[in-house]
Amino acid sequence: MTQTNRLQQGGRIDRSRILNFTFNGKTYQGHAGDTLAAALLANGIDVVNRSFKYSRPRGIVAAGAEEPNAVVQLGQSEAAQVPNVRATQQALYNGLNARSTNGWPNVQKDMMSWVGKLGGGFMPPGFYYKTFMAPASMWMTYEKVIRKGAGLGRVPSENDPDIYDHLNQHCDVLVIGAGPAGLAAALTAANSGARVILCDEQQEMGGSLLDSRETLDGAPAAQWVENTLATLAGMENVTLLPHTTANGYHDHNFVTLHERRTEHLADTAPMANGRRQARSRLHRVRAAQVVLATGAHERPLVYANNDVPGNLLAGAVSNYIHRYAVVPGNKLVLSTSNDHAYRAALDWADAGREVVAIVDARANPDGDLVKEAQSKGIRLITGSAVIEAKGANRVTGARVAKIDTERFAVTGQVEELGCDTIASSGGYSPVVHLASHTGARPTWRDDLLGFVPGKVTGMHPAGGAQGVYALADVLRDGAGSGTQATKASGIESVAEPSLPKTDSPREAAACALYQVPHEKATLRAPKQFVDLQNDVTAAGIEVATREGFESIEHVKRYTAMGFGTDQGKLGNINGMAIAARMLKRSIPEVGTTVFRPNYTPVTFGAIVGRHARELFDPERYTAMHQWHVENGAEFEDVGQWKRPWYFPRKVNGKLESMDEAVSRESLAVRTKVGILDATTLGKIDIQGPDAREFLGRVYTNKWAKLAPGRVRYGLMCKDDGMLMDDGTTSCLGENHFLMTTTTGGAAGVMEWLELWHQTEWPELQVYFTSVTDHWATMTVTGPDARKLLSEVTDIDLDKEQFKFMDWRNGKVADVPARVFRISFTGELAYEINVQANYALHVWKTLFEHGKKYDLTPYGTETMHVLRAEKGLIIAGQDTDGSVTPEDLGMYWAIGYDKPFSWIGKRALSRSDTARKDRKQLVGLKPTDPKVVLEEGAQIVFDKDQQIPMTMQGHVTSSYYSPNLEHGFALAVVKGGQERMGQKVYLPMPGGEVHEAEIVSTVFIDPKGERQHV
Repeated sequence: MTQTNRLQQGGRIDRSRILNFTFNGKTYQGHAGDTLAAALLANGIDVVNRSFKYSRPRGIVAAGAEEPNAVVQLGQSEAAQVPNVRATQQALYNGLNARSTNGWPNVQKDMMSWVGKLGGGFMPPGFYYKTFMAPASMWMTYEKVIRKGAGLGRVPSENDPDIYDHLNQHCDVLVIGAGPAGLAAALTAANSGARVILCDEQQEMGGSLLDSRETLDGAPAAQWVENTLATLAGMENVTLLPHTTANGYHDHNFVTLHERRTEHLADTAPMANGRRQARSRLHRVRAAQVVLATGAHERPLVYANNDVPGNLLAGAVSNYIHRYAVVPGNKLVLSTSNDHAYRAALDWADAGREVVAIVDARANPDGDLVKEAQSKGIRLITGSAVIEAKGANRVTGARVAKIDTERFAVTGQVEELGCDTIASSGGYSPVVHLASHTGARPTWRDDLLGFVPGKVTGMHPAGGAQGVYALADVLRDGAGSGTQATKASGIESVAEPSLPKTDSPREAAACALYQVPHEKATLRAPKQFVDLQNDVTAAGIEVATREGFESIEHVKRYTAMGFGTDQGKLGNINGMAIAARMLKRSIPEVGTTVFRPNYTPVTFGAIVGRHARELFDPERYTAMHQWHVENGAEFEDVGQWKRPWYFPRKVNGKLESMDEAVSRESLAVRTKVGILDATTLGKIDIQGPDAREFLGRVYTNKWAKLAPGRVRYGLMCKDDGMLMDDGTTSCLGENHFLMTTTTGGAAGVMEWLELWHQTEWPELQVYFTSVTDHWATMTVTGPDARKLLSEVTDIDLDKEQFKFMDWRNGKVADVPARVFRISFTGELAYEINVQANYALHVWKTLFEHGKKYDLTPYGTETMHVLRAEKGLIIAGQDTDGSVTPEDLGMYWAIGYDKPFSWIGKRALSRSDTARKDRKQLVGLKPTDPKVVLEEGAQIVFDKDQQIPMTMQGHVTSSYYSPNLEHGFALAVVKGGQERMGQKVYLPMPGGEVHEAEIVSTVFIDPKGERQHV
């Protein structure tokens, strides 16, 4: 197979390794070291995709992350499908299978292109908003057609076979970008002893030095790159991460790095030592300092038909020639506004191809590269620009004319030059995307004709990222940023950087040129594309401004400029310049759009990492879980925990139903003794001299006088006054407390405490540690609880020495334990907390001694029955985010006169929360003792009212009580606390209406004598 555009020598590829790949079903060849884009160009592939909106043929434009067109679908099998991969960033491997994401029946002959040709004039900006508004019922149909036509790839229909990693890292200096500035910064920091991470998105580090014509210390620039990388690789304090994109820059120098570990090897990660390797890894880096050495993107010029395949960036031409020995054509016309782009013409000529002309928008260009081009006999056309490209599926010519950049007009005769490639350069835009992720607005500089990063604490821009372009200056700037970052990280002694000597050519100033004028007005001229990925034209931006969109953010959303995977890398500055010209403002007055993570697309697999499948929502087990399994427990999911639901036994050869098991367990607790695995309750260790003060602020009741050895129940509200969680908190020492939370609320409460401490009360010295997994908890409860526990503990359980709401240290089954005398059943109860590793031993010991007392394990369903009989709530079941402590009748747990306003107190003074007809917690006793009301059933006062009936409340908890021999329920009813004894009705969907009486929430032992026994 012939690679028509491949040079016989040169490049940084391995010609000894031939790689076969397929594109749109046809097989081609490339070499190790190629990107897919380089291999496609080498094989003379012009059309790689069809455009988003108009289905116009599109070719490769760039050579890096800024590529807007060559977005392909990869994967041999269905499971290996990956959409939206930039061919310029995808390393070639043997067997790679790529397809265009758009084009039917194929990319060469796309039937949708007729829609663009015939209907393009009827699809201005806002076309979708205006056309598909009605009828609303048709939108789902419209969406399918639009989505199919958009051509942005597809997700696989089978499970991903690959695995992905996350890695948390810390460093003194993170250097983003391994071009000349980044290498100089990394070397300076590393030589000073700093821990350095150096990442670069390309498969080979070196950045612009890999395609440079310049020398360092008299040798090719690439040689200095190799030597520097070898030095860094040999240093223990340096981590090198090629194939790694910094895709998100967050607060406090937290940066996410996406490392493509095996994506350059195969479409699924290969096996190693019998295990599949990770396809990619997301590094979560917390850096003391960050050096932003991301370089600059070259801007294309905006001229008519600038999207026809064969239109490339000038820098991309040089990149393909130097790095891949690929010349993407035969006859070149270069259109530029700066000296640096002349490299493309010089490289083209050195490769033995024809440079038809260099068209320079400046009247009198004067620089070393200009003179070199003239010395080679290349035709130079000054004060002019390419105003239009000719051709359909490939450039066939360039229309060139004199222009006036100030008046935005064509001022001379048009000359058509025959060529197959047009390279353009409108200057360079520092890559400010990452800095913008932090919220820092870029700053415009007229001398650079570009935006530079805004100020971010701990960030040090270097080189092209802040508009420093001359190689000698870039190296100095990189070393300087490395020095600043190293010192700022706390290292005082910084090594003196040793920089190579350069031979940078002298370059004259560039001129400001963004959109090239045409003989026709923009709205009448052939399409001039600003955003190639989203088919946004100069005319579209003009229309947007004419329709009244003045904010650049509004222009962006109306036209789709800078949307999608592109994030405006090539088109945004040009688009802003066009909007500025139409609005008669300067570019800085128009401003720039906001760039957001991710810098380039990141797969969901990399974001999720190992948190997939069984690890997506891990199952958590208590220390006694295996015992529960062996003893036949049925489980329910509570949060992530597997909790025993009930323990069915075989009776007369038949397994008990849940109702039968719960009745047996409930009676056992009320008459003998039962045991519950309560390990899953959230436990938060709180310490510090301000711990009491903090508790007083987050709980509704008082904590200032709680003595060590005592326990108190507390209610926790959101700032709107609504109950969010409840639980007991024990005083372990003067400045030491143990808070318990509901099982499902543990993580939320921990986050809530940290939120208020860090953002509202950072002056309080208090510290929180989640200890839920550290302590296993078993509740022994019932009339015989004291007898049983006394056999296995050295703690004095006398009712006068160990009172209700006390806790004691001691040993249980010879294991150090904390024992709390608290009750969620209303019976005599002890909660035993031991280190989780010893819990199963303690549990089994209790059962050995409990045989004589008929110790009965019970589960969460029985727990619910027992607590509801005592009127004890469960946050999230008896409350729903609209219930206050006052609605629950818990005035005794509210400290109205505390010196510091607790969270939610102010909300209780609102007129809405003070209404007498608020839903309030009550008990319900069905008239028919056999009826168990449905949870969620709606309550009405008038059973004969016509539908729609006025809903007065609903049932929150409902059970059958074997102790009461009656169904009972908890409910919230409007004004319920004043309606004791009133009859209410619960209409059911089948037409049946249940009657119930509003009663107290406490159904058993209203005086609380049993728990105080």
